[in-house]
Amino acid sequence: MSSFLTYLTLVVMALVALVLVRGLFNMLKGGSGNTSNKLMQMRVLLQAIAIALIMLTLWITGGGR
Repeated sequence: MSSFLTYLTLVVMALVALVLVRGLFNMLKGGSGNTSNKLMQMRVLLQAIAIALIMLTLWITGGGR
């Protein structure tokens, strides 16, 4: 179970990085402000999910004890 959560956390963190890079490219090319806003909202949501998964993984595994 903990290895599944670890891999799931890594996938969500990769998605956070992907959304962040996409948002940066959107800003660099002078894209729509609405698109930038939506990407930021998605990034914040994915970061919250990633933090929750990290905490759940630490709780299940005993926090490295």
